[in-house]
Amino acid sequence: MPFSAFLDYLQLEKKYSVHTITAYKADLSDFQLYIETAFEQKTLDDVNYAQIRSWIVELSESNISNRTINRKISSLKAYYRFLLKTEQIESSPLTKHKALKTPKKIQIPFSEDEIVRVLETIDDSTLEGIRDRLIVELFYSTGIRRAELINIKISDLDLDGGVLKVLGKRNKERYIPLIASVKDTASKYLEGRRHTENISGSDYLFLTSKGDKIYESFVYRIINNYFSKVSGKLKRSPHILRHSFATHLLNQGANLNAVKELLGHSSLAATQVYTHNSIAELSKIHQNAHPRNNKN
Repeated sequence: MPFSAFLDYLQLEKKYSVHTITAYKADLSDFQLYIETAFEQKTLDDVNYAQIRSWIVELSESNISNRTINRKISSLKAYYRFLLKTEQIESSPLTKHKALKTPKKIQIPFSEDEIVRVLETIDDSTLEGIRDRLIVELFYSTGIRRAELINIKISDLDLDGGVLKVLGKRNKERYIPLIASVKDTASKYLEGRRHTENISGSDYLFLTSKGDKIYESFVYRIINNYFSKVSGKLKRSPHILRHSFATHLLNQGANLNAVKELLGHSSLAATQVYTHNSIAELSKIHQNAHPRNNKN
């Protein structure tokens, strides 16, 4: 594989996740197939921008979204940056490329009322119900990512100290405080696990009823199923719960830098996407409370 050294670099030096590396590999493989078919070239090292542009046109004509095309080109950019870094090429064919325009994605968070109603609908008389409740509570009270939740181990949970250790992107660790209700639910879940023979021995916190480690689509189904009962929003995913966590904290006056650290973002720019809802809430408060507006 002509880009195996690049994939090794992503894994060993950049510490990217298996999921991310798989996405890079797929994007590069797609482009290589196109170059071989359209131009009869075997390697990507001597590709020019006109060839990349023709690939972009073909992708666009195949009704692939601009967002997906931008992601594929981003993978190519990273590959050519690697070739420059390792002195295999003198310049990148994508130096002057500008990303395609994409519509801004508006993420609508769950309301506080919707989250309360979901927790009220969960039947926690069974171990599966307690597990589901803990999953919802952890997403909403910590803002962790789906992959981070899936990989939580029992040893990461310090109930006495009231903190959770999370292994985030690029294997960066962070510690998130736990609120009292989460500690209570976690205690019930761990106690139930100890008395359930087929799942008592695993290191991972969250397991299926068969004792297997939970997985991405399993977690999505849990969140989507519960929130579909109380919410008419089109998107009901773990990420929307993460979005709700950040938005509700900011609405209550939390410091943006503090929210950034809790979310595990590397820059404030990534956190600022959550501020538009906070500004909307402040605007509503301003309109209702300002004496000049009340007079009018």
